[in-house]
Amino acid sequence: MKDDKPLQGETVIFTGTPKSKDVFDLVTQYGGVPISFPLIQVKEIRETTDELRMLACPTYDWLIFTSQSAVDAFQAKLERYQIPADTIRSQIAAVGTRTAEALEGLGFRVDFIPTVFSADTLVKEFRPEQYTVRRVLFLRGTMAGSLIKEELPFDVDEWTVYETVSAEESADALIQTIQEKKMVNVLFASPSAVNVFAQQVVPVCGWNGYTIGAIGHVTENALLDAGATVHVRPDTYTLMDLVNTLAGQKEGNKL
Repeated sequence: MKDDKPLQGETVIFTGTPKSKDVFDLVTQYGGVPISFPLIQVKEIRETTDELRMLACPTYDWLIFTSQSAVDAFQAKLERYQIPADTIRSQIAAVGTRTAEALEGLGFRVDFIPTVFSADTLVKEFRPEQYTVRRVLFLRGTMAGSLIKEELPFDVDEWTVYETVSAEESADALIQTIQEKKMVNVLFASPSAVNVFAQQVVPVCGWNGYTIGAIGHVTENALLDAGATVHVRPDTYTLMDLVNTLAGQKEGNKL
């Protein structure tokens, strides 16, 4: 018999800040208690050259966004300099459906999404007709790697529009929750959160005694490199799919 509350009695910890409350609602529907302890904070980078760079965006054939955080920073600049979305007619590549939805909400059309929501899949699959591509702009964060610039066979400019900093103030509350609750699940959506967790939480709690979930193979690899066992990783790299996969695994364990 199917259990419609497979997370009953379970605490589900998000180590980032979900962009939507939908994922909290999903945990609750499954009977769990969702808690967010963001281990990283994302802030828009503001520079004196921002307006000129925004005005230059239409000169690029493609704009590439690999995260909702990049979209948020881009939106802040659009609004600050009162630039309508329809004046930027570049084609858009987005990693992930949530990133695409955020861009569409601003009035952009997304022309390309990789089949797996990761930068390494994007560089393998992003192959528009070469003669139509002269210039590409990658809107990135401070923690982004060099893969897109180095691996794409095009002239790629980079613009760092947001920074990722550790939010260590969440660590103490997270430690207390792991220590006090009996059935705990800790979900990771980025290597940056893994790094803060490994530095601030693991020395006290270790890697055992709770279920670990990861979005994507990059975050999974970061956990494995840090000495963790990854119990849950969805095939589709979204928080909703991670929670659904977690619930499915818990249900299977109860059968």
